[in-house]
Amino acid sequence: MSTLYIFFLSSPCAKKATRLQVRDFAHGVDGLGNQNFPPPKSKPVEKSAAEYLVEQANLYPGEVTVVALGPLTNIALAVKLDPAFTKNIGQIVLLGGDFSANESVNPATESNIFGDPEAADIVFTSGADVSAVGVNVTRQVILKEVPCVDHDRDVLAESDGICTKYLSKILEFYFSYHHDAYNLKGVYLHDPTTVLAVVKPSLMTYTEGVVRVQTTGITRGLTLFFDKQKRFNEETEWCNKPIVKVAVTVDAAEVVKLVMERLMC
Repeated sequence: MSTLYIFFLSSPCAKKATRLQVRDFAHGVDGLGNQNFPPPKSKPVEKSAAEYLVEQANLYPGEVTVVALGPLTNIALAVKLDPAFTKNIGQIVLLGGDFSANESVNPATESNIFGDPEAADIVFTSGADVSAVGVNVTRQVILKEVPCVDHDRDVLAESDGICTKYLSKILEFYFSYHHDAYNLKGVYLHDPTTVLAVVKPSLMTYTEGVVRVQTTGITRGLTLFFDKQKRFNEETEWCNKPIVKVAVTVDAAEVVKLVMERLMC
């Protein structure tokens, strides 16, 4: 059986009252390190992202893997659009949540979940095959700026490859952000780690349980994991909810190695 991969880097907001979260402090105003590259020549299709997801899941039931690297708005809309979507979609692997530590937007949440907490809660409780790669895991994977034994920033900068030259330009801003925010001489490889979780699942280990997302108050966007080991005396919002997988460990050295090998080829 072949697998069709659909990548979502970001999702337009579902509600007019919600402003799309742009992390210009981390990625620049243009999202690409303020390099001001010319706009793409491609044109958007008339079909909505949710409609496209439903269409592909219906055409290839059980074979489509969605890799979500941004807010989950469009996937939640697909869940609402077609009740059969959660059964037809093969797998949803998402970058989002923090299941152990303070986060990037505020102490409660990171940007992908914060971008649309309501959508995230819908996806986590949809019944689809969901695997969450939280930033508490991806923060273990670091592309180092200082010289190291294996690979570092200079390796990319000195390469003649088109991809590596492009990345070297846009990463300048991202490295500066990590200096200021985390006092880190390197950058976290959040998105590449999530992609590799699909390509090579053995790089990670997972635990299973229920995930809910806080949608109001000071902790809006907080992801809460319940391992279902405890029985409660009363009915709660956690009862009878689908199980999802949450990443707990990653082979960080192997991820960096694979990313660098791919970029240099």
